Amino acid sequence: MTRTSAPSRTRRPPRLGYAGAGAVFAIGMAGTTLPTPLYGLYRQELGFSELTVTLVFAAYAVGVILTLLVAGGYSDEAGRRPVLFYSLVLGALSAVCFLLEGGLPLLFAGRVLSGFSAGLLSGVGTVAVLELAPPGRKTRAALVATAANMGGLGCGALVAGVLAEYAPAPLVLPFVTHLALLAVAGAMVTALPETVDDARLGARLRPRGLSVPASVRGVFVPCALAAFAGFALLGLFTSLAPSFLAETLGVHNHAVVGLVVFSVFFSSTVGQWLVGHLAVARALPLGCLVLVAGLLLVAASLWAESAALLVAGAVFGGLGQGMAFRAGLSAVGDAAPAAHRGATISSFFVVAYTGISLPVVGVGALTLWLGLVGAGLTFSACAIVVTAATGLYLLRHSPPSS
Repeated sequence: MTRTSAPSRTRRPPRLGYAGAGAVFAIGMAGTTLPTPLYGLYRQELGFSELTVTLVFAAYAVGVILTLLVAGGYSDEAGRRPVLFYSLVLGALSAVCFLLEGGLPLLFAGRVLSGFSAGLLSGVGTVAVLELAPPGRKTRAALVATAANMGGLGCGALVAGVLAEYAPAPLVLPFVTHLALLAVAGAMVTALPETVDDARLGARLRPRGLSVPASVRGVFVPCALAAFAGFALLGLFTSLAPSFLAETLGVHNHAVVGLVVFSVFFSSTVGQWLVGHLAVARALPLGCLVLVAGLLLVAASLWAESAALLVAGAVFGGLGQGMAFRAGLSAVGDAAPAAHRGATISSFFVVAYTGISLPVVGVGALTLWLGLVGAGLTFSACAIVVTAATGLYLLRHSPPSS
């Protein structure tokens, strides 16, 4: 007599793979850019300045940097699934802060919580996607992780802009929608396999701080500078581009604002994909040069008050940022000793996210004296000098190939 029923009684529900982890990653990251097309509405309601917009935006980067420093490797001990779930909970708390918005304190709290969420997700999301991929799908999984990260950021701004423009309750519906998506993502996390064999839920946080071995600094410094400049461009588009479109170009359509921001992140995704087809030694300086072209177009759009040039700047700038960032990350990872690789890469991310905050706050402060256009031109000039010098240095001192 054959026994055919036993396997059906012990069979477990099917687990999601790396594509499921990518979906969770994208949903979580989408929440971090939801407020971008809505800043104009918040300014009308609360009556704050451009400097305040940049400070609210920078609170997000502060949250990311603190999380990277304090909990960058926490999922190595606590497990991928719990940390993914924690990041989604933080994203939900951020959305609740915006739903309860009654002034600047809750806006700041919402952005800091969003930064905490992104700080956890940027590491554990990428690792979870890569670890869940079958051996023959590692390259595809790396692209999925990139697309989930940057694509999620772009889609958050786009969805919020469309809902704010064409649906009721523009300051409510985007966050209610995201809360619903976070609930779906939370359910998906329970269906993901745990890839850390000895995961301990009670693991303690172990702050690491910045650590770059002396032998790596010659590679780290130019690569980190390129990442700093590229993230500064992302910060400019996700904080002040909506104000420039509305006040200088007369574009008040929130969906258009969301589309412009989406184009930056979509182009970054394409740029990171291109690096997979180029040697790092070529992709790094080329990415810097493309980023310079994007910054020149952004400056030209400010000078000529042209929406078309701004979109072109978003496309070229995002493309260059994506190329320089992924190539720089690969070069730093290759140069770092295995025992210090995690800490070195965490330091690289800290420099990059510093670029998304400090320059943007500086631009916000300059708007008080130079106006939006003058401050934007000053930012563009400084970023062009840093990026061009870095690109020229990398042409003469090639980093190690991936």
